Amino acid sequence: MSRLEGFPPIALPHAHTLILGSMPGAASLAAGQYYAHPRNGFWPIVCAVLGIDAALPYAERTRRFAECGYALWDVLGACRRRGSLDTDIEPASMEVNDFATFFAAHPEIARVFLNGTAAATLFRRHVAPALGATIACTRLPSTSPANASWSYARKLSAWQEIAR
Repeated sequence: MSRLEGFPPIALPHAHTLILGSMPGAASLAAGQYYAHPRNGFWPIVCAVLGIDAALPYAERTRRFAECGYALWDVLGACRRRGSLDTDIEPASMEVNDFATFFAAHPEIARVFLNGTAAATLFRRHVAPALGATIACTRLPSTSPANASWSYARKLSAWQEIAR
């Protein structure tokens, strides 16, 4: 099994809110884009909440997202995994991104939203202890198509929190 590497963060220096996934899935890695799986609800949901046209090309969508003060990244920078499921990540292979450097470069970030249980668990286990209580962290329902127990409408309602 080969080592998978994630993407650099999407962020401008004035970012106030960070949204974290766990690790890009196979479709995203193949496309070189965050949340590229056609059934993943991330972009339709976030764009609806922030008033961005979800039909825009990826580069334009991410530019507008960042200009609104939002940053996007993953807890893991690399790992070994078969397929796309977070449950298939080999624990011994996990490489956590460098959050100390990221937060130092983005001092206005006051909130972190975690896209699903895996991102929340990884963040709380590997990143949060070093942060102390300085940043508010909130787990949101995963936008992944694997989270089929939540409807799009229910996910959209929960994700409204990022705009508050």
